[in-house]
Amino acid sequence: MFGNRGIFVYNNVRTLWVCLFFKDVSKTRTPEKGMVFNMTSKERAELKSQAMTMDSIFQIGKASLTPQMTQAIRDALHARELIKISVLKNCADDPKELARILAERTGSQVVQVIGKKIVLYKLNPEKEKKRREASK
Repeated sequence: MFGNRGIFVYNNVRTLWVCLFFKDVSKTRTPEKGMVFNMTSKERAELKSQAMTMDSIFQIGKASLTPQMTQAIRDALHARELIKISVLKNCADDPKELARILAERTGSQVVQVIGKKIVLYKLNPEKEKKRREASK
């Protein structure tokens, strides 16, 4: 640790956890909130193939990103893990920049941005645990 601040990195096979500790310990980001997954190219390709058959469940328009939109996307990621978002023509923002901002705010990963379509993925630990139990 460096004074009251420090950065700790935990590397667990394919998962990189980054925990940032600030002056106030109560504001510490937990691994669940701050997890960053190093996605392999095979995993990314699989997610892209799954996303091809999906319909967009959100549309970002003239109002761009609002806090309500971000919260709705966060909830959808928790429920579905993989979502597709359309950026409408009347939105002045760059889709790649919107994808980066959304991934940062929701704790997800950008799978791909093609034209005005954004695909985001966020692993739901509860669903992963259920999948493991079902496979046993």
